[in-house]
Amino acid sequence: MAEKKRGANEPEPRPIIVKKIVVDGHGGHHGGAWKVAYADFVTAMMAFFLLMWLLGATTEKQRKGLADYFTPTLVQLKEGSAGSNGMFGGDSMTAKENYPTTGGQGNLAITIPRDASGTKDQGGKATKAADRVKFESIRKELEARMARRQGIRKLLKNIRFTETREGLRIDLIDEADFAMFAMGTDRLLPQARELVNEVAATIRTMPNPLIVRGHTDGLPYSAGQTMNNWMLSSARAEATRKALAASGIGNDRFARIEGVADREPFAKGDVYDPRNRRMSIILGWSRGANDGDADEQPDAETRAAIKERDNPMTMARTEARKLDMGGTSLPAGAQLINPTAPGTSNKPGKH
Repeated sequence: MAEKKRGANEPEPRPIIVKKIVVDGHGGHHGGAWKVAYADFVTAMMAFFLLMWLLGATTEKQRKGLADYFTPTLVQLKEGSAGSNGMFGGDSMTAKENYPTTGGQGNLAITIPRDASGTKDQGGKATKAADRVKFESIRKELEARMARRQGIRKLLKNIRFTETREGLRIDLIDEADFAMFAMGTDRLLPQARELVNEVAATIRTMPNPLIVRGHTDGLPYSAGQTMNNWMLSSARAEATRKALAASGIGNDRFARIEGVADREPFAKGDVYDPRNRRMSIILGWSRGANDGDADEQPDAETRAAIKERDNPMTMARTEARKLDMGGTSLPAGAQLINPTAPGTSNKPGKH
């Protein structure tokens, strides 16, 4: 067919281009979207198994430290509440706040459980329970040892076992027919030394710390003497410590050696009672046994001591004794039947 002639001003015709597109059904396998999703899944699984391993291989305190380390944004969220007003202003990420919110600690933006594990730590209670079992075995062993020995069997009545906030207190008590020390001195008498040796043999293998505390009665020394009940109780505590050390108790076991004079009487109604003269050997709780006991109420003995200390009559007697300065210190209601002549002294005291 002959081409049609175009005019002088007619433009040249454009060529027609046909584009063929072939759709491949297997092209989706070579995309990248599924790889991102799979990587996220593997990362989440790795984090999950790492978390499971950490929960089984760490202690409670270590878990708290890890939680604090991986949640640094809590510092900012807790500002303005009870955590802090600036860097390092708070004491802990899990410290108790003052905001009156419900459901736990924290402000309205975030809630922190009262403990990282969600429950109160039971480690201290378990340790204290184990100590109580050991204390009971010590009491039975000491009583059995003394019962087997003819010479000190009768001294069983001079031993008292009391559980206190400090630990197991073993009181070696004086009576009218028995004294631990020579009157007014820190010299242990033979029977008392045997008694201390029996106590040392019983507690020698225990790792618990020891506190040795000396007590005296309320009888004052005569005026002009350099000795007083504070010095006497401290000297007797040191003499008892030496006797325990000589019986095999290591020096690293002793936590405190102290004398309290007549300030913690055994017979609270009579400061002159001979039973107030005693030595207390306290086997302390193991480390961590008292954790979590801050909310517990004081024991009956502690409450009674606090009540006696705050009694107005007791406070008045104490002040009167201070003012007396070791002059007469006669018991309340006592009357002199042989008043001294001028220029002489007839003041009571220890001899």
